[in-house]
Amino acid sequence: MSEKRMDKKNRWRSKTVSFRMSPDEVVLLDKLVNMSGYSKQDYIIERLLQRNIVVTGNPRTFKALRNQLLDVHNELIRLKQMTEDNDELLCVISQIGTTLDGFKQE
Repeated sequence: MSEKRMDKKNRWRSKTVSFRMSPDEVVLLDKLVNMSGYSKQDYIIERLLQRNIVVTGNPRTFKALRNQLLDVHNELIRLKQMTEDNDELLCVISQIGTTLDGFKQE
């Protein structure tokens, strides 16, 4: 069983919420979580409660962004034309842009 955690307001997180995702959705979620610098739990909670994800620059976040940019670069080289099948790639590109804009403002 997973460990109970306290949130930022010192409340116990003792309730479990679970749901199913497709393998592709899990891959996309993992990419978005890595770029945010949040734990997966915190990222999902913030998104579900429609709160803004505030990315703080740290080595882990920069490494995740660099890796995603390399993956996107390689994929764009491979693709000659964007098609409807590339929704996941477009989502990742959008998240990278939003994150980089946030870094630029700091």
